[in-house]
Amino acid sequence: MKFEFFHLMPYRDLPPDFAETNNSVWVDVDSRLFDPAKAHEMYNDGLDELEAAAAAGYDGICINEHHQNAYGLMPSPNLMAANLCRRTKDVAIVVLGNSIALYNPPTRVAEEFAMLDCISGGRLVAGFPVGTPMDDCFCYGANPSHLRDKYYEAADVITQAWTRPEVFSYNGRYNQLRYINIWPRPIQQPHPPVWIPGGGSVETWEWCADNNYVYCYLSYGGYKAGQKNVDGFWRTMQQREKPLNPYHAGFLQLVAVGETEQEVADKFGPHAEYFYNKMLHIDPRYADPPGYRTVRTIEQGFTRSQGLKPVFGDSKKFEGEKTAEKMVESKANSEITWADLIREGNIVAGTPSQVTEQLEEVIRTLHVGHLMILNQFGSIPKELAIPNIEMTAQQVLPNLKHIWDDEGWEDHWWPQGMETGQADPAPLAF
Repeated sequence: MKFEFFHLMPYRDLPPDFAETNNSVWVDVDSRLFDPAKAHEMYNDGLDELEAAAAAGYDGICINEHHQNAYGLMPSPNLMAANLCRRTKDVAIVVLGNSIALYNPPTRVAEEFAMLDCISGGRLVAGFPVGTPMDDCFCYGANPSHLRDKYYEAADVITQAWTRPEVFSYNGRYNQLRYINIWPRPIQQPHPPVWIPGGGSVETWEWCADNNYVYCYLSYGGYKAGQKNVDGFWRTMQQREKPLNPYHAGFLQLVAVGETEQEVADKFGPHAEYFYNKMLHIDPRYADPPGYRTVRTIEQGFTRSQGLKPVFGDSKKFEGEKTAEKMVESKANSEITWADLIREGNIVAGTPSQVTEQLEEVIRTLHVGHLMILNQFGSIPKELAIPNIEMTAQQVLPNLKHIWDDEGWEDHWWPQGMETGQADPAPLAF
């Protein structure tokens, strides 16, 4: 079993009335709320937390890309990864990922990922997300009906750039490049393992199955709500007569650990409520533009808004619109509470033994070999996040590492540098 510490790098200082006075945490969030001096502290705290996770025993550390939002302050995860490559060793650098359809040309991603793979000694996991509609369509202006085709072409350009040794040309619908001959080239051959973050698209299940990519379901609805999605991926694998190797899939889960249940509730409850009530306060129109989801995905009953708190705003503003029918199952126009989150499995919390038991249920129920854990969520400060990271890594995860060992599965999607001993970076000189 592999465990990766996931960090969103959130903005931790939104005002108490944010959800009441702001339309959305994404796209049109009031930029006057951003304090660069506070962000300086938040970025460095986040890097400290990622390094702490690496030192505490996590197998990998994860970062990702988002734009124009207070939910995750990493428009360039590659900048964060470059820092982490030099400051860590013996841990996978999981960039989940670069929104490849937004890069023109996508060879930029091929080059930067190759740089990271070389700097880290072959420790990179390359994430190829389609990207949220908030980021892609509203912040970067991508046409939602063209997005997936553009994404497929970008992935083709990148993988060819990594694997073809000769200079070649590419003449596609979205990319016309006379010369492709990237320098540097990745250490890992034929290329770094590719993981695909997904949110509930039938096409993403098929894409991962057909291309031998890891499917990672990133949702805040918890494992109970997430089972339908992950089961859909495994059905797709069965239909294609592919091995049901648990390492072919991953899942994201929020986790909080303490000495007692009450201690965990007291310490983490307000920060969890901050996360679900403020950081998932997204205008539903931004979350699901026409054309982003295909008819096939809609027929499966999945919505882009799963895992997000519904936002209704002024009733007149949405008059005549059906924006909320298929939002996540939470109480409309009401605050989500810690008790709600624990009951529905959004957050796994408790003592080390309780969390161990719950996470084993998550892993076996979803049949996943990669569990991505958020120990820092919402407004959790570093002095609370790091003990949570260390207690999870040292008192919970060792009890779960054995899962799948007796079934003989191999993780074919793990960085090669982690196996060849190339992971140790050069010593830092200060």
